Amino acid sequence: MTRAFIFPGQGSQAVGMGKALAEAFPQARAVFDEVDEALSQKLSALMWDGPAEDLTLTSNTQPALMAVSVAAMRVLEAEAGLNLARDAAYVAGHSLGEYSALAAAGAISVADTARLLRIRGNAMQGAVPVGQGAMAALLGLEFDAALEIAREAAQGEVCDAANDNGGAQVVVSGHKAAVERAVAIAQERGVKRAVMLPVSAPFHCALMAPAAEAMRQALAGVEVKAPVVPVVTNVEAAAVTDPDRIRDCLVRQVTGTVRWRESVAWMAGQGVDSFYEVGSGKVLTGLVKRIAAGASATAIGSPDDVAAFKASLNP
Repeated sequence: MTRAFIFPGQGSQAVGMGKALAEAFPQARAVFDEVDEALSQKLSALMWDGPAEDLTLTSNTQPALMAVSVAAMRVLEAEAGLNLARDAAYVAGHSLGEYSALAAAGAISVADTARLLRIRGNAMQGAVPVGQGAMAALLGLEFDAALEIAREAAQGEVCDAANDNGGAQVVVSGHKAAVERAVAIAQERGVKRAVMLPVSAPFHCALMAPAAEAMRQALAGVEVKAPVVPVVTNVEAAAVTDPDRIRDCLVRQVTGTVRWRESVAWMAGQGVDSFYEVGSGKVLTGLVKRIAAGASATAIGSPDDVAAFKASLNP
């Protein structure tokens, strides 16, 4: 069995996430405390008690999802004897999940990761005035076809392919009018579904350039080590271990396409046959099953999930 551990991105958040882990395991509680202290905010209380509208603010969602993912990893290490360097071939994460992967693999400290994601969330939210940008999901289209629609819809504005999620699911991002044109073109061409997304900013497109510059500056002041296991990055869909290259990939990721389909396919091509989504939700688990048909995909986010993983490691 060759394993990869993968980490979810925005959209996987839910009020109550991580609470059962914190109540059951001191290792999880310690991660939430560390994140609260790093941000000088009781983020854990917001995660567990809401309100949901505050949790879904990008600047809160990003460090919160990372905290749940890393807490679950620390529990797996303590309870199941997981050793990433020994037991995994790769780690990867979807958008902000790449930061979770890097923290889990020891490349960036949990406290620094929390602060970086707070900066990232604020910078991405502030890069484009509210109402000027938008994102839309085009379902039932292969990536090249979606890319062609995005180019056709731009008409001098920005309309980029933001996420290539796999399973014929592509998200486009950019100026609101251009994204609306992309939806209309896709519908004219009879795609399965084309729908505007309820997001607060147009992520992963050229309009995010100010946020990319903010992350370049923030990352320059943070220690980045070689991860204990290679990280398959969103922008390159290949394994990276060099700290300077990791920084560069994180900066480029802000405006670049999340190449999730290619990342999973690349890992499967390297022999990965078991994917574990660590943290809140099961979004990536579903995508992996569509991309790597022969591989297993398992979500780990609760004490019961931890127990099941422990049993699988020590049958």
